[in-house]
Amino acid sequence: EEDLLNDVCREVVEKWSESQIVDAKEKKEDEVQAIASMMEKQAKIVVKPKEVSQEEKQRKAALLAQYANVTDEEEYPFPDPVGTQALSALNTPPALFRNTNVEDVLNARKLERELLRDEFQKKKEQDKLQREKDKLAKQERKEKEKKRTQKGERKR
Repeated sequence: EEDLLNDVCREVVEKWSESQIVDAKEKKEDEVQAIASMMEKQAKIVVKPKEVSQEEKQRKAALLAQYANVTDEEEYPFPDPVGTQALSALNTPPALFRNTNVEDVLNARKLERELLRDEFQKKKEQDKLQREKDKLAKQERKEKEKKRTQKGERKR
């Protein structure tokens, strides 16, 4: 019976090993299949080219021409005293391309300060109201205590 038991155990271990190998192969095939399907999906995704209108093309050309004109004349950042460069190439006013980054940042900071100031004022008012409520509550407690002591003294 021991020989038979050893044979059965060996056979069970062999079958288990074979099943593990088959499972590993199936997992690898599944991974390969998943990667292939992901690559197919990515290949199907098509980025639509951005449609640029004629007006946007003209603006871009005017902007490029303006900066090319400025670097050629080397007058940047000095203002033109006569105003001959008030209208750049293609007769586009320079105000169309004004850089507002600094103004935007300053306005954002100013708005933030105002909001903080408003919040501080609200908190200050709430604290003041809370102090008044606390003061009234304290006063009422004192009055109740006073009435209670007066009642006690009357009963004596």
